[in-house]
Amino acid sequence: MADNADRPVIAIMRPEMYIRESVELARSMGFETITVPLVEITDMKDEFFDGFVERVLSGMTDYVIFTSANGIDHTLSKIPQESRKDFIDALNRTKVIAIGPTTQKALEKTGISVMGMPGVYSSEGIVDYLRDDVTGRTIDTARSFYGSKKLVEGLCNCGAVVNQTQVYTLAKPEGGEQDRLIDAALEGKIAAFAFTSSMMVHNFFEHARSRASEEQVVSALNKVIVAAIGGPTAQTLEGYGVKVSAIPDKFTFEEVLKVIKERLS
Repeated sequence: MADNADRPVIAIMRPEMYIRESVELARSMGFETITVPLVEITDMKDEFFDGFVERVLSGMTDYVIFTSANGIDHTLSKIPQESRKDFIDALNRTKVIAIGPTTQKALEKTGISVMGMPGVYSSEGIVDYLRDDVTGRTIDTARSFYGSKKLVEGLCNCGAVVNQTQVYTLAKPEGGEQDRLIDAALEGKIAAFAFTSSMMVHNFFEHARSRASEEQVVSALNKVIVAAIGGPTAQTLEGYGVKVSAIPDKFTFEEVLKVIKERLS
């Protein structure tokens, strides 16, 4: 298991915008880092966005769910500056739900009050949190193109009318640094990997196939600590044959680092 001056090396593969804070947090917890983005966040606007805005402004929606800080940023970026305050005021007349503390902080930073947050920071957690109060209610959510289907399906099964707009999507970064990450993994230079989305897993293996066989890559990962931020990400890893050795109870990057540290100690 690789280390650098007795500090275990962890691979951080989050989008570029999160790298700096992730590195600072990891180093404060005793890790050395190798940082290579395997997911790129890009803006998008689908045909359902304008309807979402109209429902919020007209008071036709009961709940608005945000499942990431990116969802908030990419929603507000599409609202004209002169109309943004009216939209935020309208959101505050609904029941706004945040998937977790990071999303809650991002909402509150923009002046949006959060009515509630599930105990488990996941799509399933939101469904469990709301299931007793959504029958016949109208729910809107602004999220990623790759957001879990379990959120919409679960709320519909509880009797809600659910509208979804996709305000950003994820892409695969290309470049030599991704190749170097795979090489470092194959050479046993990384002690732990922190996978925070299924897309990150798929992109990792797409890059890996250009450097070695999938069997070699899986073998290398199964010799170190592999952490997944939640059930869907863990299932994706296991689908490739990777043994997931750490899943935090709360789905934040800080909690991922904590469980990795526990496994390494």
